Amino acid sequence: MSVKQTTGICKLTNFYRAKPVLCVMLRFRTDPNSIAPVFERDHSTVRSKAFVGERQLGKMIVILLFVLAGATTGQAQTETFAVDGSERQAIVYANSKHTPGKSAPVVFVFHGHGGTAVNVARRFRIQELWPEAVVVYMQGIPGIVGITDKEGKQNGWQKSPGEVGDRDIKFFDAALARMQQKYKTDPNRVYVLGHSNGGRFVNVLWNMRGDRLAALCSGAGPGGRLVEDAFPKPVYIIAGENDQLVPFRGQQLSIELTRKRLKTDPSKAKVNGLERTEPGVNGTELVTYIHPGGHQFPVEALAGVVKFFERHIRK
Repeated sequence: MSVKQTTGICKLTNFYRAKPVLCVMLRFRTDPNSIAPVFERDHSTVRSKAFVGERQLGKMIVILLFVLAGATTGQAQTETFAVDGSERQAIVYANSKHTPGKSAPVVFVFHGHGGTAVNVARRFRIQELWPEAVVVYMQGIPGIVGITDKEGKQNGWQKSPGEVGDRDIKFFDAALARMQQKYKTDPNRVYVLGHSNGGRFVNVLWNMRGDRLAALCSGAGPGGRLVEDAFPKPVYIIAGENDQLVPFRGQQLSIELTRKRLKTDPSKAKVNGLERTEPGVNGTELVTYIHPGGHQFPVEALAGVVKFFERHIRK
């Protein structure tokens, strides 16, 4: 598969055969809410000598987006997994810096409902903030009802243990095993980060796979009562005071439940800008980043999230 770009048009051609079997022209425009281009199929410029169904075309466009993600933000690999009969994918950035004698940490990132691994990789760029880490941008699939997606047609993540047969827990398990086998990542430095529905799923992981995690970060995705019986772990919570999608009051309640679970000492809290850090039991800590914005993830918080991850190793 190769990608050619000419005057605002992207041409995808399959070279696995002697001559192209499909040549699709895609126009792209800029989405003001994302730094990633948005691709539109141009029906007037399709040229093909063979009929290709819509599903095949959709798969090729997804492949194109994954290729472009690697082309614009550094070298990346698309890893594919078979989970309960479904094909799951993730964009993986191997660590570009190596520490002699040490295995690399690994960070799993989960986009919000309706999002993509491609867009979150372009926006978060954790592989640049933490080049010593292997970074895995996980791709959700349809089947989960969202706040603005009542039919569950958009990409998403399970919100509770046991939902949809724990399909996303199984995806995480498979991806973690692959990272440890293929990239030799450190089993004591596994971190998860998610926004919105992805942030909620991070709390599901904390509840169900907390024994495998070193630390976690959830943005605009409160865990609620999932926190109550989760294994105490260092937690970084991001919340917007003017969030119109996930009410700030609910996020505050989740912070209080986390504070109770970690048995933090608010009297010893340290404040650095919007970050507030409270020490908890067994070397844990609760870091809150309360910003005046809305639902969108504040990328300026990511440098602090990386530093938070760096100082925690699974015990």
